[in-house]
Amino acid sequence: FTHVQYLSHDFFDKRSAGSILVRILNDVNSLQELFTNGIINILMDAFMLLAIIIILFSLSAQLALAVLVILPIMFYISTKLRRDIRRTWQNVRSIRSRLNSHLNESLQGMRITQSFAQEEENAAYFDGVNQENFERERIAMKKSAYFGPFIEMSNAVGTVILIAYGATLIINGSMGIGTFVSFAFFLGMFWEPISRLGQIYNQLLVAMASSERIFEFLDERPTVKESDNPIVLTDIKGDIQFDKVQFSYDDERIALHDISIDVKAGQTVALVGHTGSGKSTIANLISRFYDPTDGAVYVDGHNLRDVSLASLREHISVVLQDTFIFSGTIMDNIRFGRPGASDEEVIEAAKVVGAHDFIVRLANSYDTEVEERGSILSAGERQLLSFARALLADPKILILDEATASIDTETEMKIQAALRELLKGRTSIMIAHRLSTIREADNIIVLENGRILEQGNHEQLVEKQGEYYKLVKSQFDMFEAL
Repeated sequence: FTHVQYLSHDFFDKRSAGSILVRILNDVNSLQELFTNGIINILMDAFMLLAIIIILFSLSAQLALAVLVILPIMFYISTKLRRDIRRTWQNVRSIRSRLNSHLNESLQGMRITQSFAQEEENAAYFDGVNQENFERERIAMKKSAYFGPFIEMSNAVGTVILIAYGATLIINGSMGIGTFVSFAFFLGMFWEPISRLGQIYNQLLVAMASSERIFEFLDERPTVKESDNPIVLTDIKGDIQFDKVQFSYDDERIALHDISIDVKAGQTVALVGHTGSGKSTIANLISRFYDPTDGAVYVDGHNLRDVSLASLREHISVVLQDTFIFSGTIMDNIRFGRPGASDEEVIEAAKVVGAHDFIVRLANSYDTEVEERGSILSAGERQLLSFARALLADPKILILDEATASIDTETEMKIQAALRELLKGRTSIMIAHRLSTIREADNIIVLENGRILEQGNHEQLVEKQGEYYKLVKSQFDMFEAL
């Protein structure tokens, strides 16, 4: 889990939450079971086998060689079975990932499922995947069950050889009855650890399939890497520069084309454009969730590739449209970005952004427990908590990604003054469509298909009558229509 937390965002872009959960929980649990029980038993049984083999050879080397000649055959057949069974268990883990992914998505999107009356269809799909999981696991268990009869058959063959060849040695006078009885006794003991090892072997195959999947994750390395001697940012002004930045999420689609931006410390810059124009990509590059394909991003003159990630992100707070609320208290959620903050500082931050009034009306005020994603809170209330969280962290750079989109007009009016306080003395990057949010920005950058169309303040762009003017006019026309 620690390793996964430090992987870059493109790792999570390509994988579902369910598949990651299966590897962290189920696959690791399979290895844990093997190491807590299996390894000790393997060592004990292996030691017992070695001791018994030595005793058998000391009693009669001829008879021991005759009886144990089946061991190489057993090893060859078990190797063939192992490869097939391991592939089968890998298939089980793969379908289980799909099952967990669907279950996770279904629970997250339950409201959408119910609003479109898709419960039956969703359940039918789950049943299909679950049935496929059952069939694959049944096949894997069936193949794993071959080991028991195989060992019993080997035991029977060994017993036949013992009786036939042992009788010959007794008749020839090469072995006494007492030696034969002792040999038979220890041979019987020989198959007990073999049988137990066969059972552990099945567990080992499951664990091997899991370990391969775990090591696939452990072999992953962050694409956003720190330099060997990263610069630690202790105190920054908040200057941001984009120098001919180009970026693509894959080789086919370029998200940003030759972007050059100069943001002075303390300025507020608004990014405006249609969906997919590159606004959020610019914000992601500032936080260094990704690295540019070409060009460079600078903070206070430092290329972000040369800067310590932890020290960079200590000076940045991000407020998203879809606010994530963690399980815990309201107090803990606001304090998340600055764990050492006092209760008084948390309450003051909530007051500044206008969240205090609704918090104290909750059953236990700031000690009210909220579940994952804050189901007991409205979208606007969750957004106010994210504002308080950002304010408490006291960043030099603030990124607001459609931060007021989930807030109704009345609530937005209440927090505009608080928002102005939040922006004071900070370099702020705002992604927004509402004119009320962006018109006071020092610089407004209009993007289209990853390119800068125009930039300037509100008055300059309106006078220019370009794309920004069309946006302003459309909002006024909509308001007049109402």
